[in-house]
Amino acid sequence: MDRRGSAETFTRMGTLGIEEEFFVVDDRNRPTSGTDDLVYESEPPEILDGRLDHELFKCVIETQTPTIGADDLDEAREQLAAVRTALVDHAESHGYGIAAAGLHPAANWRELEHAEKPRYKSQLDRIQYPQHRNTTAGLHVHVGVDDADKAVWVANEIRWHLPIMLALSANSPYWCGFDTGLHSARAKIFEALPNTGVPTAFESYEAFDEFERTMVETGSIEDRGELWYDVRPHSGLGTVEVRTPDGQADEETVMAFVEYTHALVTDLAERYEDGETGRKHRREALDENKWRAIRHGHEAELLSRDLEETVDLGELVDRECERLGVSGIGDVYDAESGAEKQRRLLDEAGMDELCRELRL
Repeated sequence: MDRRGSAETFTRMGTLGIEEEFFVVDDRNRPTSGTDDLVYESEPPEILDGRLDHELFKCVIETQTPTIGADDLDEAREQLAAVRTALVDHAESHGYGIAAAGLHPAANWRELEHAEKPRYKSQLDRIQYPQHRNTTAGLHVHVGVDDADKAVWVANEIRWHLPIMLALSANSPYWCGFDTGLHSARAKIFEALPNTGVPTAFESYEAFDEFERTMVETGSIEDRGELWYDVRPHSGLGTVEVRTPDGQADEETVMAFVEYTHALVTDLAERYEDGETGRKHRREALDENKWRAIRHGHEAELLSRDLEETVDLGELVDRECERLGVSGIGDVYDAESGAEKQRRLLDEAGMDELCRELRL
C-alpha cells in the first residue's frame, strides 16, 4: 500500500465498491482461526482473486467487490451476491462457515488468535489493549467522486446522515457473550482505537492532504489506511468511503445502505456543484447523534439537521426516502432490527440458535 494518497485519484463520479467483513466459523458456528487456510494456503475463486483479505483476528475475513460501473445499483446487487456466494463456497470447501454481524456474540477476544501479518503486529504493538480486543466487523461503501475538493466537501456534509445509517444497521448487542445494553457495541468498541469516530470537517482537499501527511510523517499512522474514521475521502481509490454500518447477514439490508450511500453522495456532489456552502456541523453534536444511534438503534431520536430539535428515526427515514427517491432504508426500519433479533433469538432459543442465524 502507498503510504499516502493523491488528489489525482478522484476521477470517476458514481462508481461503487462494497467491502464486507465477516466471521469465519466452525461447525458449531463459533468464530475460529480460518484465514490462513482461506487467504494464504488456497486459491480463492476468480471473483475473489486480489479481493480477499483478513483483518486483525484470524477469524475475521474481508471481501471487496470489483469496481462497479457508475450509478449501476443492479450491477452492485449482482456483484455483492456473487462475491458472497464465492466466499461461502470457498469457506465450506475448507470446512468453515461464514457469519455476519457487527460483533459475533460468542467471540471472546482473549481466546482468539491474532493474524501474523507485520501490519497487524505493528498495530498491536503501537495501540495495545484497544486493538488486542478489536473483533469488530463492518460494512464499507465506496462511491467514486470526480474531484478531490468535492470529495472532501461531500465527506464533511454526509457526517450528519451517518447516525441514521448506524441506528438502522445496529446489529451487535453482545460483547464476549455479555449483553452490553447497546444496539451497536461494535461502534463503541471500535471507537477505542485512535483516528476513529466522526471526523472533523476539512475546508479543502489540501487541508485533508496536509493532515494525512502529518499523521504519516510523525509516525502516528503507518499509512493512509489507518485513518479509520466513520467517513473519509479515500485518497487511494478516489472515493468517499462510508464506514459506519455494522456487518449484516442479509444481502438486501446491505443493498439498502449501498443505495442510501450512493444517493447521498450523488445528491451532495450536485449541491457542491451548485455552490452550496454546507452546514459544517460541529463534531460534538454529531457525536451525540452517534451515541443515540449506538444506544437505541431503531428507537433512537436524533438531533435534526439544524440541531435545534430531536426527531424520531422513523420520521427521518421517511424524509430521506422521499427526498432522495430511495426505499431500502425504509424497509430496514420497518423490519425487526438486527440487535432486537439477536436478543429475541437468545432469549427464545439460546446461543446455539443465535449463532446459527448469523451464518450466511
